Amino acid sequence: MASRKESSSVSSTAMASTGGTLDSPVKQIQIEGLVVLKIIKHYQEEGQGSEVVQGVLLGLVVDDRLEITNCFPFPQHTEDDADFDEVQYQMEMMRSLRHVNIDHLHVGWYQSTYYGSFVSRALLDSQFSYQHAIEESVVLIYDPIKTAQGSLSLKAYRLTPKLMEICKEKDFTPEGLKKANIGFEQMFEEVPIVIKNSHLINVLMWELEDKSTVADKHELLNLSSSNHLEKSLQLLMDRVDDMSQDIVKYNTYSRNLSKQQQQKHQYLQRRQQENAQRQSRGEPPLPEEDISKLFKPPQPPPRMDTLLIAGQINNYCQNVKEFTSQNLGKLFMAETEGAREMQTHLNDAHRSSLHFHFLFFFL
Repeated sequence: MASRKESSSVSSTAMASTGGTLDSPVKQIQIEGLVVLKIIKHYQEEGQGSEVVQGVLLGLVVDDRLEITNCFPFPQHTEDDADFDEVQYQMEMMRSLRHVNIDHLHVGWYQSTYYGSFVSRALLDSQFSYQHAIEESVVLIYDPIKTAQGSLSLKAYRLTPKLMEICKEKDFTPEGLKKANIGFEQMFEEVPIVIKNSHLINVLMWELEDKSTVADKHELLNLSSSNHLEKSLQLLMDRVDDMSQDIVKYNTYSRNLSKQQQQKHQYLQRRQQENAQRQSRGEPPLPEEDISKLFKPPQPPPRMDTLLIAGQINNYCQNVKEFTSQNLGKLFMAETEGAREMQTHLNDAHRSSLHFHFLFFFL
């Protein structure tokens, strides 16, 4: 992976942070403001509701910092476009960018999400392919629903080294995951993001902020929750149902495995007793048989899907927690403001009453 000298432009806004030291070659991600605008514009033009838009991230690596300087979207194509080759399209785009002296090195990809629903097998497989080919690759998750509420939601994720090893071995059995000691908390690691803008763009944003109306700034204190919380809870319940179905499948597998172990044990005991009787009669013992062919173990259900469901449930819970904490803060602020206005009205009424009594006394 190529690298370059650090630009003189300063970072403008920190978007995310993680506790502790990340066990990865990338400790921080620096994104050009133009890249963020391109991602938002891509969703606004082609994203509809729960439809996901994706694209390629381009940039360079400087020490332990990944700089994302450009991006381009994956074009939307239908079943009629059977001849469309995404790999060829990416190669032609990067070749064109190289001809005009723009950073063209592949450093990851981005994807939009619908109410935080991005933890899936498709994302896991795609990120594994990227990260296996390019170690520093990341995936940016853009949430347009949260962004529409007034705060930009853009997060960067990588697969942990433990999950990378499991995906390489393709051992998703309960024994394999137990041996690796991995849970849904150790699947993805979030990398801090910093948005970088030039000094001229920073000055322009300051001027635009000064020209913005006061009413727009007060929209963040709107107490209406619309249907965001309801939709998040509905998606959470759906994933909990999926988790309960997976638990039923695993319990069925455990019962079948235990039943088969008992049958195998009883078979070996009967065979041992029969051999003892044959030996007492001077007869040769029974020939050896392959127990694994007589008692084929039941196929264990894949546990990776269960881990992904658990990770998605955790993500929904975090979203609900964040949303409700913000609304509770707004309610407390509104209650305090309402109490202050009530006290002001009471003081005004008290002063008016005193003024009336004072005039009545002198009259």
